Amino acid sequence: ETHGISFRIQITVKELLDTDVLLKLLFHLPVNYPSALPDISVNSDQLTRAQCMDVKEKLLEQAKKHLSEPMVHDLILWVQQHLKDVIKQSATVCNEKTTLSKGTEDGIWMLLFHLDHMRAKAKYVKTVEKWASNLRLTGRLMFMGKIILILLQGDRSSIKEYLILQKTSKVDVDSSGKKCKEKMMRVLCETEVQSQHKRFQTFEVKEYSAPEELQKEFETAGLTALFSEFVPPLLK
Repeated sequence: ETHGISFRIQITVKELLDTDVLLKLLFHLPVNYPSALPDISVNSDQLTRAQCMDVKEKLLEQAKKHLSEPMVHDLILWVQQHLKDVIKQSATVCNEKTTLSKGTEDGIWMLLFHLDHMRAKAKYVKTVEKWASNLRLTGRLMFMGKIILILLQGDRSSIKEYLILQKTSKVDVDSSGKKCKEKMMRVLCETEVQSQHKRFQTFEVKEYSAPEELQKEFETAGLTALFSEFVPPLLK
């Protein structure tokens, strides 16, 4: 009643590049759907992340044509019929982008990743805050029980730089107390910020006592689909 509904649909598209492609589509229908566009997430083991992003953008373009009428079924039929064309275009655009200036490279991007643990929590948190500040990244460092998530927004180049720092710096200590690099981080999602996503104005460290509180943080930022796709598996 207040958040709408999310559901996943898996479809197989035949005869693409001589192989069947399994597409995993996650739809989040807001409360005022179909007057508002659904949030869509696209994943496939057979496609690159860039190709998945292109498929998602094309689906959102189609969705705009069906505004105010139920559209999920039409979108699924459309992607089954046009996936091959989208992938061909994606390859062409990709080649063009490498020769253009890096304007798109510096668009506003979002990164969500999971940390297994923090032994030296106070020092680790201070380091993350410093990096986010230096790179002008906003977002949240989120603690909920044993779950640690970092959600960042900012220039794509800054996000990439942050990831390098996270992987190569000695940010924590091992079981014997020696400084060590982060070896147990997992990137859950890296994507361009869409119009329905709200921008974080600051970087904050927050603790949540229940999954519902964590979910509300994502929903407030227009990231319901991101939460539905990546966080529930961590709660099991």
